[in-house]
Amino acid sequence: MPPNQPQELENALSQLQCVLVARRTRINPEQINWPQYDILELLRLKGVLMPSVISETLGMSRPSTSKILRALKDSQLIQQTEGREDRREQSTSLTEKGQEFLERAAQSRRDTAKTAASVLTPGEQSLFSELCLKVAAALGEIQEKPSN
Repeated sequence: MPPNQPQELENALSQLQCVLVARRTRINPEQINWPQYDILELLRLKGVLMPSVISETLGMSRPSTSKILRALKDSQLIQQTEGREDRREQSTSLTEKGQEFLERAAQSRRDTAKTAASVLTPGEQSLFSELCLKVAAALGEIQEKPSN
């Protein structure tokens, strides 16, 4: 196959990504954008975080992170409190409204998993889970490496 032609794996990843993005869009009446969603999801997974940790974890600049956090705060999806050691640093956490938004997203993920389980054998489910985590970890490592 010529090098510029998409390969089977690339096509499969692209198709899966398109379907998952479409599902995510349907559960998003607040019109939360990708970076905002990523911050909300990070807070769901990790709990209370400082903006500097959010920036570093998601590979965002501090000014971009601050702008996104302001929008999420204005939408009442997060709250921020002064840090104990440094009052300039804000501890960031989800509000009840933010948790409700993410619960809708979680229900969508559960529905997606249920659909996947309905077409995969238990062995395929286990293998698919393992492979998804392996690829996600590799993509995360690529993101963490400084570009030359």
